[in-house]
Amino acid sequence: MAKDQRRIIVVGHKNPDTDSICSSIAYANLKRQLTGGDYVPMRAGQINAETQYVLGRFGIKVPEFIADVSTQVKDIEIRSTAGVASNISLKKAWRLMKEQNVVTLPITEGKKLAGLITISDIATSYMEVYDSRILAEAKTPYANILETLEGTMVVGEESASFTEGKVLIAAANPDLMENYIEEHDLVILGNRYESQLCAIEMNAGCIIVCEGAGISRTITMLAKEHGCTIISTPHDTYTVARLIHQSMPIAHFMVKDNLNTFHIDDFVEEIKGVMARKRNRDFPVLDRRGNYRGMISRRNLLSMRRKQVILVDHNEKAQAVDGVDEAEILEIIDHHRLGTIETISPVFFRNQPLGCTATIIYQMYRENQIEIDKETAGLLCAAILSDTLMYRSPTCTEQDKTAAEELAQIAQLDVTEFAGEMFEAGSDLKMKSSEEIFYQDFKKFTAGDITFGVGQINSMNALGLEELKDRLLPYMEKAYKELGVDMVFFMLTNIIRESTEVLYIGTGAKNLLENAFHVKSKENGFWLTGVVSRKKQMIPAIVAAVNA
Repeated sequence: MAKDQRRIIVVGHKNPDTDSICSSIAYANLKRQLTGGDYVPMRAGQINAETQYVLGRFGIKVPEFIADVSTQVKDIEIRSTAGVASNISLKKAWRLMKEQNVVTLPITEGKKLAGLITISDIATSYMEVYDSRILAEAKTPYANILETLEGTMVVGEESASFTEGKVLIAAANPDLMENYIEEHDLVILGNRYESQLCAIEMNAGCIIVCEGAGISRTITMLAKEHGCTIISTPHDTYTVARLIHQSMPIAHFMVKDNLNTFHIDDFVEEIKGVMARKRNRDFPVLDRRGNYRGMISRRNLLSMRRKQVILVDHNEKAQAVDGVDEAEILEIIDHHRLGTIETISPVFFRNQPLGCTATIIYQMYRENQIEIDKETAGLLCAAILSDTLMYRSPTCTEQDKTAAEELAQIAQLDVTEFAGEMFEAGSDLKMKSSEEIFYQDFKKFTAGDITFGVGQINSMNALGLEELKDRLLPYMEKAYKELGVDMVFFMLTNIIRESTEVLYIGTGAKNLLENAFHVKSKENGFWLTGVVSRKKQMIPAIVAAVNA
């Protein structure tokens, strides 16, 4: 995949059924073959037992779950400002900032963020620090002093640090020097032998000899004996005095507590508030393991890229993955009524009155002369058999049946046997909770000012459906309150008998069903003979009754 190639998410509706999952996988495969792009099938909810069986049957990995397609930090251009060690000098940090045109440097320990230092921090250290002992307090490495002063180590170890004493300039004669040089001090001086000797004899920790002045063998030997470090620098005393504080390690000035960090999975809408409240110019980004990833600023928000999404098997906002309003929708492939999805710009929208989205995708393979492999054929066939209830649903067309039969041949399936196994797997819900059963295939709809939800379970086992009814009736009370809709309906569909018992809850739900289907309630539900399709029969009837 090319470095700048973006991932395009192909996803079905929430509480996905077999058509939603299988169509996502098959369409992503088709798009990859047609364009070479990075199309990734994903799911917006937990897969049901039927779909699990189908994927396992053909050895297909369950698509990755995505809860929200809102723009995240990882969709922003993250500036890869390299982390620096905490012992580098202020001068080096300043130089790195100028070279990289940044105002903040991240300090890292391994892959972890240890702190931050800004140009403001460096300016403060230079303008407001007057303590002559701060070089020692900062435990300044001699390597930093050498680098800052472009110096040479004459006596001592570069790996050591200046940790005790003050910094002073030996401008007086040796007699006066004895009054203010203390043990461990760092003394800046010139080429006067007497001054060098005096500083060493007063047990200075380090002497810095300016202007590249010569250092005698005697001074060198005495320094070694007294444990005094000698550094030679080409700069004059004034320059050294100005530069010496820039050798301090940034660890002494960096901010390390209460850092404002973001994670790559944070949503942009959430971080905008933090950015507005804080005066920081830059914010570090951490990955899922807490490792430092890079930096972002308010300017980066201007170049953020929305997630690119293809929706399959739905075009209702209530059924779509969260955050779809913030995503860039590229295509919609569906077989349902026109819903409430709005797009920013024109999109490729293919909607056909067929029994299954998989049939549309099968047609697109044929139209583009792309060979359908055995696994993809199995997925598409399973989706059609599931959505059309093995051709029993009124939504089923001759095109659906023709597609399914051809796909079955490619996948080497016996349609009747395979459908029976698939429906049996889907109706085996003994190990599932009432909540899992309720939301296994549940969708929200809007008709006028009314919002309602419809769930459905298909089974070949009448006894099993009766047992489900006893479990679902108490749970529907809880779900009704949590969902915040006006009404909730649940379809217990018997595939063999081609009939459905509808459970209901909500003000006006009973009257609505009576008006929609011209039947009376019986034992907390409605028996609807010949009704098996939510899309073709249930929803149109409810919508017509609402609008009547």
